[in-house]
Amino acid sequence: MFSPSSRGRLTDRDLDRFPHDTLFHRVAREVCHAGCLPRKELYEAWEMARRVRRLFRGGRVIDLGAGHGLLAQVMLLLDDSSPEALVLDRTLPASSARLHEALVQAWPRLSGRVAFVAGALEDVEILHTDVVVSSHACGALTDLVLNRAVAAQARVAVLPCCHDLAKGDAGGLSGWVDGPLAIDIVRAMRLTEQGYRIWTQVIPADITPKNRLLLGAPAVHSFQ
Repeated sequence: MFSPSSRGRLTDRDLDRFPHDTLFHRVAREVCHAGCLPRKELYEAWEMARRVRRLFRGGRVIDLGAGHGLLAQVMLLLDDSSPEALVLDRTLPASSARLHEALVQAWPRLSGRVAFVAGALEDVEILHTDVVVSSHACGALTDLVLNRAVAAQARVAVLPCCHDLAKGDAGGLSGWVDGPLAIDIVRAMRLTEQGYRIWTQVIPADITPKNRLLLGAPAVHSFQ
């Protein structure tokens, strides 16, 4: 059974599973050629990117806690009006370059438009025109991503995971709903209190049980 939640790496042995000419299958085949990405990361990046792009167009893409940076690169493929992307993590996987090279081979327009930076999330400069994304930033890192985006009045989308029930703010709601959900509800409400319009969505649960997607944009803003 080919489970989208598998942590096994996609390789050329999986090429026959992606035979069609859709953008997703084309991306998947390049991921297979790179031979370095867990299957679930492909599906997470794709499902998150396409939902974000339905709402947020243009702008530089900033992918925080990015790992291999597939999310940012799919964001560029889905909306070529974004000029560039910044992929940032404290430590970048050595194979992130291999994945990027495979994608550039298929889409030369990505060349020179994706910057990979190893560093702290606190150090990156965020502009109000940016789109800030983070897939499965663990625990308080999700709050840091949200705080950095709000400080710049930038659009933001996060897929939280690894909720820290001891330190996370559940807003006193854990008596009604489970702790992780309470923490995410408080995050969403805090965004609205900070002048953001929010959207709450989910990606398919068969990819990950940590599938709540929170998107926000300043209620009154020009992104040009």
